This record gives sequence, C-alpha cells and structure tokens, in this order.
Amino acid sequence: MKRIALFPGSFDPFTKGHEDIVLRGLKLFDEVVIGIGRNANKQRYFPLEVMAELIEKTFADYPSVRVVSYDDLTANVARELGARFLLRGLRNTTDFEYENSISQVNRYVYEDVETVFLITSPPLAPISSSIIRELHRYGKNIDEFVPYRIS
Repeated sequence: MKRIALFPGSFDPFTKGHEDIVLRGLKLFDEVVIGIGRNANKQRYFPLEVMAELIEKTFADYPSVRVVSYDDLTANVARELGARFLLRGLRNTTDFEYENSISQVNRYVYEDVETVFLITSPPLAPISSSIIRELHRYGKNIDEFVPYRIS
C-alpha cells in the first residue's frame, strides 16, 4: 500500500521551512501532497493560484510531490486522496499546542489518519509566513526565506 501524506496549510507564503518538511517527509512517505486550504474567514496576501504554481515549480524535479487546493475539512481531503498521514512541522511548543488539538479533531473526522510531526530544522525555526508577509508588505527582500522568487 502506497504511503501518502497530506501536508496541509494556507502556505501564504510557502517558506523554506515548509520546503524542508516536504523534503524530509519524502524520506518517510511514498508521496507527499501539499494541500493549500481555502479559508473563507481569511484574506490571502498571495493569491492561491500564484502560490500553487510557485510550489509546483519548486518541486518540479520531485515526481512524488504534488499540489492540490481544497475547500473542505482537511481530514475529508486526506480520505479522498487516500492519504493515511497528515504531515505537520513544529517550530516550537506553541505550534505543538495548536497542532495537537487539530490532530485530535482530524482523527475524530477520519479515524484512520495519523498526524506525523517533524521538528523544524533549527536554522529555519524563526521563519513564519506571517513574518514573511510583513517583510514583503513593507518592501523588504524575502528571497532568503522562500524557495522561489516572488515580486
């Protein structure tokens, strides 16, 4: 049976920290699906379609990585994709508290799904999408934090 992991998030933007989790996840899973969730309650900074295209280009040399966007519960999407694993990165204990609650709900919705947490590589731990958005908003160069070029 193919081991498929769904790596869900808003990825607004997708960071080098996210890239690191995907690449490390490929050592554990046969396929990693990067799922960009639509959240009606959040206004995106970077358009979803643009981010999906940039992520696809980032992993163009990795046939075991694909990108999907969705507007549903993450657990439902995992079930539809045949993913028995949710892949998540943890930068700190605050992330753990938040992600632990979500993992419990996902397990309630889809009892066969397991959440696998990978600790962020130390040099990438300070990077967050919200910090990158703020830097970009005020005209600062964000190339150091993302695995692609964005204007």
